[in-house]
Amino acid sequence: MPPLLETTGSLSRAWASVLARVEKDLGAPEVDAWLRGSRLLSCEEGVATVEVPTALHQTRMNAYLPLVREVLAVGDCRTRVMDLDVEDALFSPEFSLPAAELPAAAPTPAAPALRPPDSLVLHPDYNFASFVVGPCNRFGHAAAVAVSERPATAFNPLFLHGSVGLGKTHLMQAVAHGLRERNPQIRITYLSCEQFTNHFILALRQGSFDSFRDHYRHTDVLIVDDVHLLANKQRTQEEFFHTFNALHGAGKQIVLSSDSPPQDIPSLQERLVSRFKWGLVAEIEKPCFETRVAILLRKAEKIGIELPESVARFMAEHVQDNVRELEGGLLNLKALAALDGQTISLRLAQRALQPSTAAGRRAVRMDDVLEAVVAQFGVKLPDLQSKRRSQSVVGPRQVAMYLARKLTAMSLEEIGGYFGGRDHSTVIYAVQKVTDRMRVDGEYARRVTEIERLARAGGSRRS
Repeated sequence: MPPLLETTGSLSRAWASVLARVEKDLGAPEVDAWLRGSRLLSCEEGVATVEVPTALHQTRMNAYLPLVREVLAVGDCRTRVMDLDVEDALFSPEFSLPAAELPAAAPTPAAPALRPPDSLVLHPDYNFASFVVGPCNRFGHAAAVAVSERPATAFNPLFLHGSVGLGKTHLMQAVAHGLRERNPQIRITYLSCEQFTNHFILALRQGSFDSFRDHYRHTDVLIVDDVHLLANKQRTQEEFFHTFNALHGAGKQIVLSSDSPPQDIPSLQERLVSRFKWGLVAEIEKPCFETRVAILLRKAEKIGIELPESVARFMAEHVQDNVRELEGGLLNLKALAALDGQTISLRLAQRALQPSTAAGRRAVRMDDVLEAVVAQFGVKLPDLQSKRRSQSVVGPRQVAMYLARKLTAMSLEEIGGYFGGRDHSTVIYAVQKVTDRMRVDGEYARRVTEIERLARAGGSRRS
């Protein structure tokens, strides 16, 4: 084996040399379209093995084999289709996916984005009038309003990012409401990234790819929530890239949301990162105290309860993570008042927010998170902070990263430093993995919630 190819880093450098040679001989578009998502797996005994995103890429690779063999100085080059997600498997001639293993979105009722434009379903309360503006979201709100007034001319694309429950979905639906009010005939496609992926898989399975492309590329406005779910889905990323190009080139508006900025989405193709940043990238931050009070008073009026400002201020002091927690606490307060036949008071608000406010919310430290995770999973702290990648350690480590991100004020880099010096993209990936599993696994969600409760109560357990 040539000395250049003795390590994983050397393999990457060698493949970069192949890409540079192909780009020089055949042009950058060839590399972007067919080689950018591939990687060199090994180069031993005169044989190179290259992993490609799909079987289509595998076929196309034949055109580049002479150059690959020449640059790598090998006599043979073999290709292997990567197995990053379900839709890649559908392209592989060596793999047949049973219908029972396809995502649940395969049946027609689970494909709301394929309805006619006049069937667009939006939450009636998610409009600009009901959105409480504060320093944390003023920039994103102004950008969303501008897009609703001047689609494809103000900011295109508009990319909103921020933690869960801060109002990204509210703003995106408000854009759709505003566009519809100004032009009832406008064609709007609004869906989640998960729905886009499932529709893509369904089109592949049913052989209706032309219909899929016609639908997504002949809309006036494309609004996609949670595009961070494109992480590690190479085939879906490729199709989304072409959809994006077709719409943007036709002067159509694109609005996207994510838990993180484009450059922090793990394994997102560089060309998508670049396009997501073509327009405006706006962060929605956690609401400040005054904004939280205003949100509570607005929500209380909406659900028909009289909320004293002193109670609103108390709740705003002790619920800081996101707007959804504020709404949940307010609904708990309303339920308690109705069940007990009491008027709303500070004492009742304290009960409604337990256990987080029983003695006032304390600052959560990394030690609290680590202690709770170690206790609940039965792992050793040195293993949690090591480089080990066994599932018995990776799962608890991801939960610890998720809780550290949610409960502490530490940056992504600081959190990664606690776990073997990992970088920020690893933390983002861990947060997303835990979030996704909590959505579909109730028992797992309950366990993580219990660990969070223990981490929040960490000080009292040690005292």
